[in-house]
Amino acid sequence: MSMRSVLLYALIAMSSAAMPAAAQISINIGFAPPSPRYEVIPAPRVGFAWAPGYWHWENQRHIWRNGRWIEARPGSHWVADRWETRDGRHHYKPGKWERVADRGDRDQGGKGKGHGNKGKGWAKGHDR
Repeated sequence: MSMRSVLLYALIAMSSAAMPAAAQISINIGFAPPSPRYEVIPAPRVGFAWAPGYWHWENQRHIWRNGRWIEARPGSHWVADRWETRDGRHHYKPGKWERVADRGDRDQGGKGKGHGNKGKGWAKGHDR
């Protein structure tokens, strides 16, 4: 093995070790995702929050990801995955938990209606 190959492998190994374990990926594309699909939200489940479906960017195209139940976090509500438009570009924002003071319309560990999007059947952005 040449010295050049050894240096290349060492550089690759060191650069991957320096990457943070929880690296955040940013998706920024020039065209909007398709319109959201209508989803029928199943009956509420105690201790769970509904995470509505969304358009995911994969293999250079949008792929629909169906809604799903996720375990509730008391004192928090689920903010759905969404696309935001900035400067003529479309940016993907992954879903996340946000702390809330007192929101009876959100699931809070078995309290409330059991869904994190105010009960509307739209996939994203229609609960405002």
